[in-house]
Amino acid sequence: MKRILVYLGLFLLVLFAGMFFWTARLVDASSSPSRGAFRPEWSPAAAASYLDYREAWWQNWPDAQRDHGTICVSCHTVVPYALVRPVLSAQLGENGLTPAEHRMLNSIDTRVADWPQTTSYYTDPAHAVPSRATESVLNAFILSSYSGRSGQFAPITRRAFAEAWTLQRMTGEDVGGWQWQNFHEAPWESSESAYWGAAVMAIAVANTPEQYQDDPGVRQHITELQEYLRRTYSEQPTINQVYVIWAAAEMPGLISSSQRSRFIARIEGLQQPDGGWSLASLDGRRSRKSQLLDIFRRIDGVDGSDGCGTGLAVLGLDKAGVPVQDPVVQRGLKWLRQHQYQDGSWWAPSLNGLRKPDGELGRFLSDAATGYAVLAMEQAKAQQAAAHAAGAPSDSASGT
Repeated sequence: MKRILVYLGLFLLVLFAGMFFWTARLVDASSSPSRGAFRPEWSPAAAASYLDYREAWWQNWPDAQRDHGTICVSCHTVVPYALVRPVLSAQLGENGLTPAEHRMLNSIDTRVADWPQTTSYYTDPAHAVPSRATESVLNAFILSSYSGRSGQFAPITRRAFAEAWTLQRMTGEDVGGWQWQNFHEAPWESSESAYWGAAVMAIAVANTPEQYQDDPGVRQHITELQEYLRRTYSEQPTINQVYVIWAAAEMPGLISSSQRSRFIARIEGLQQPDGGWSLASLDGRRSRKSQLLDIFRRIDGVDGSDGCGTGLAVLGLDKAGVPVQDPVVQRGLKWLRQHQYQDGSWWAPSLNGLRKPDGELGRFLSDAATGYAVLAMEQAKAQQAAAHAAGAPSDSASGT
């Protein structure tokens, strides 16, 4: 009996030791990258170069390939690229679309135009329908972003919205929302991400002409979407609320003034001593894969400030109406200006703890961090310019 207990004790000791070293190894996969020193001043050209490289890499990655010669639209790489690359082009005085933008938009156009003939991103029974609904929202979001900048509501964009409305839930508990891709991967493919997708759709709607929004058939869908977002707004992690605040900036009545005030207080309360924010604090939850890593992540400093959390927090404060001269915003902008790597990127950790930060796959959250960091600084710059044009005192300390 004693021998059995000894063997059992040794077995458990080996097991726990194995789990310890396995967990510690995963922590290394989440730890900060070794990309050299930060740039002395943030560089739009370097950010554009990094994002172009990453979008081109994604477009050529075998796992991103889909039927009809098309490419999967990813939340972490493609969506922020589509949002911020036109902004960088304007900043840099570039004319027209980049080659990566051309390929991205051609792929989306092909899938929207050939919607009945294309297959869903994932064809297994558990993910086929959710991935189709997810794609429809992201297609409308990206195309509306480009249409909004050009001032033309292109037919292909209208069609993308029609396809998304067809897949909107119009009955049941989640009426107004969409089924969403759930691989238990925080922050955009988890059980809470369906709400994020609906918020993204609201931003897309805000990019459309009023005439389109007032169409009776479309208006019903928009009303259901707004009601869905209002119903559970208060229960959402802060990262989801950022996107609702973003939509509400162009969609009056989506949230109340008290909700906006609480959002601002929440974001300000999450600011770290160095002026930045951590994506983990905005997400407010852990995927099941990372729950065992929490103690190691804290030791490793992964819960410190990062580009994605800081970019989204500053952007959220801007959309909530907080002036760029506000000390909290100024500290966030300063953090962003001081934490761009030499390759043009900002870093953010994987919340799932499974990838090396310097590998191509480990850069997914850094892609998002770079996009949202640039967008936050450019939005602050635009707000400052508007305030200056209106005669308000400017603050040269923003440095954007």
